[in-house]
Amino acid sequence: MKKLLLTATLLAGLCTSGAAFAQMTGKAEGEVRKVDKEASKITIKHGPIEAMDMPGMTMVFQVKDAALLDKVKVGETVDFTVVKEGGAMVLTSAEPKK
Repeated sequence: MKKLLLTATLLAGLCTSGAAFAQMTGKAEGEVRKVDKEASKITIKHGPIEAMDMPGMTMVFQVKDAALLDKVKVGETVDFTVVKEGGAMVLTSAEPKK
């Protein structure tokens, strides 16, 4: 009985931590390098995304809403928000810096 209780507790903890990890959110600033409207993707050279323990790099993000791509241009610096959904980094907002 104790083994069953311990196993159930461990599984519940794994499920909870997995859900939290799946919804990890981060904000950063970066330069738009490419906008791919057909694929709903954007390439950004960004600084560190500290909330996700991610160093600065250039990477491709999926876009939650393709309309976001109409607000940005290649070469612009943007403030953006990303969410980790499953194994994908998804851009949820992007605002050009003034």
